[in-house]
Amino acid sequence: MIDGPHFLRDSTEMVDDQLSEVFDLVEVRGVLSGAFAVRGPWVSRAAIESPLKFFAMVCGRARLTTDGGDGPIELEPGDVAILNNRSWLELAGGTGDGPRREIVPAADLPSTHLAGADCGTDDVVIGGHVDLNPAGQALLLQALPPVGHVRASAAAATNLRGSLDRLFDEVTGNRIGSAFAIRQYGQLLLLDVLRAYVDQAELPPGWLRLLTDERLRPALRLMHAEPGKPWGLAELARAATMSRTSFAERFRTTAGIPPLTYLNRWRMLLAQRALRDSDVRVGSLAVELGYASESAFSTAFKREVGESPLRYRYRVRDELSARAESVQV
Repeated sequence: MIDGPHFLRDSTEMVDDQLSEVFDLVEVRGVLSGAFAVRGPWVSRAAIESPLKFFAMVCGRARLTTDGGDGPIELEPGDVAILNNRSWLELAGGTGDGPRREIVPAADLPSTHLAGADCGTDDVVIGGHVDLNPAGQALLLQALPPVGHVRASAAAATNLRGSLDRLFDEVTGNRIGSAFAIRQYGQLLLLDVLRAYVDQAELPPGWLRLLTDERLRPALRLMHAEPGKPWGLAELARAATMSRTSFAERFRTTAGIPPLTYLNRWRMLLAQRALRDSDVRVGSLAVELGYASESAFSTAFKREVGESPLRYRYRVRDELSARAESVQV
């Protein structure tokens, strides 16, 4: 049994919590990026620059239209919409006579933007995007539909409503440490959105659907716990108490790829984190991930990621260093 070294292990050691494990690997962050409160008829239009965008209807109601959807979505209080790889959106709401007021959301979230907001009379919208690394973009974009609608009325959305209320209270409270609290609530909001969406919708084939499949979880647990072991289809099927044929068919239908292809991609995610965050030698990493040689690992890595392990390490670290310097400036 392989006891993976520190550069392959999740620091929490919670192998059963595979969603958290994947989130850590792809560096998922829910980033709040804008908000407004308005009374009377209004409309807000914008181009979408982030691959994954979300909008939370804290108070009031609005109609959301975007490219690629089946039609407008009616957002009720507490609802959240997730836009996957869309290029534009329009939000419209409010009641009363007169022309609609054009709203340009603030580019950040200081409390002054929502100062005086009253959920009894105002429409309050908070927007954000999902920030993740390139590997995460590929996983999450493939796991979600073009437009996802998470309804506050769904039983699974109880925590989501609470997260929105706490976030709104923090944004408008102007208390010490509010910036830190808003970042944390942004993370929790994203998690609650995904949890609620998983429980109320039919997910397309992909890793998010795979992580929620109870029948396949025992096999997935084995691959995640010991990624360097040469797992065979028969052994994985036995863990799931299924025949090889049934297991392979269910896995492909759920994940969109065969089990051993998933295992190889999981190894590459682990490899990217190790190359980015540690100084492990490529040869040692190849052994720990179950490859017969450094060259075999390098070939597999380049096929999956598009560049050699060392080139990936140098490029990513240069980018992180440049980003850190820009923040300091």
